[in-house]
Amino acid sequence: MTLGYLEHVAIRVRSLGPHLAFFREVCGMKVRDQQVIGGLKQVWVTGGIQFIEDPTFDGRESRFAHLGIFVDDLDAALEAAARHDVIVLPKGRNWLRLPDGLEVELDQARGDAVARALSIDARNG
Repeated sequence: MTLGYLEHVAIRVRSLGPHLAFFREVCGMKVRDQQVIGGLKQVWVTGGIQFIEDPTFDGRESRFAHLGIFVDDLDAALEAAARHDVIVLPKGRNWLRLPDGLEVELDQARGDAVARALSIDARNG
């Protein structure tokens, strides 16, 4: 069995500025990456949040886009996923849609990153 951890949650927002300012000033979360994907500016901040700027987003539809999970063995995770009722999305073999519509992006972690992430007990120090 492969191990994994939640690396990021992708959230749709109308404008990046206010969200980046809030999480930077309130939680100390800094920008760690930014890209334009599918015509939409996307920004990842420390702490595991990916913001997708969509000026047409009005808040009535789901704000949540997908879960990004890093695993220690991507091939084993995909093999296990194939035994479930999932649909592989056109984005790539590591993008899956679960039966109720939840999208999951599985990515290969480097080295022992998963074990190190899982060893952290943030609630109890």
